[in-house]
Amino acid sequence: MLRRRLRSSPPKNQHTERWLVSYADYMTIMFAFFVVMYAIAINKEENFQILSDSLEQVFDKSARQQSQTGKGISGDGILTDRVTPDVEVLYGESIQKEEQGPELLDGQSNTSNINQKYLGQPLDSLLKKLQSALIDEIRYGEASLELNSDWLVIELSSGMLFSSASSVPHARAKQVVKIIKDIIASVDNYIRVRGYTDNKTISNEIFHSNWELSVARATSILVELETLGIDPARMAIEGYGQYSPFANNDTPQGRAENRKVVIALSKYGLPPEKLPNSEQSDIIKKPKAEIEIPSDDEAIKIIRLPHGGIRITTRSEK
Repeated sequence: MLRRRLRSSPPKNQHTERWLVSYADYMTIMFAFFVVMYAIAINKEENFQILSDSLEQVFDKSARQQSQTGKGISGDGILTDRVTPDVEVLYGESIQKEEQGPELLDGQSNTSNINQKYLGQPLDSLLKKLQSALIDEIRYGEASLELNSDWLVIELSSGMLFSSASSVPHARAKQVVKIIKDIIASVDNYIRVRGYTDNKTISNEIFHSNWELSVARATSILVELETLGIDPARMAIEGYGQYSPFANNDTPQGRAENRKVVIALSKYGLPPEKLPNSEQSDIIKKPKAEIEIPSDDEAIKIIRLPHGGIRITTRSEK
């Protein structure tokens, strides 16, 4: 009788494929991570770029510091100290390194310890008034207005203001200057009167160059404004001669456009003047005299003091 040997097969391991569970969890987490990063990149591309640039600068600076100190990757760490903005970035470079620029105040992005200039009247409100007052001159091309961030420029045609090679203003020029004066007299903005000429050479018994002609014409308009009552401390003269043309001097129209006088109003104004010391001393109040308050008891006197208090006394003061 044959005996059948029964070979017992080893039991199957029930945990041979558990790694698939961990792998699936890992892939799910990675998928979610990249989805989030993709959403950030789409919605906030600029912020993501700023973050990327900032990290690049931080690690670049850290690498430079490690190379200078001789420490490698096996040193104390990637960042050896707190990373702060370079002094050159905050204050700029100068010959004397110990001199720093203005100190920035925490929480005040638009404030520093720089002395702010005194701002005058808003230029846009002056522009509207001048457009209404000079509507005829603008229509006929005798005047034009231009407003930028710092200046309100009033361009006046030289042909309307002066005769050829002359700095004596016409009667028409005085009328236009008076119109402008009525608008700008009530404000304290700085005024620059600028003279320009074409490139035609001038040399006569009065003017030896276009420099002198441009300055003389600007001076005539400034003196006219001062005569009408404009504070001379607000004004200054600028002469540009032929070297700042507005148009091409090759044509008669271009040369005519380059012959002009400009009245420019700055966004900054003349600060309030401080009173002289003599006037300030007159304004200082003198101490008030002591005033005796009537009392029912003639032996007791009540005296009001200058600072508001009272003094009670029984002495007779003469």
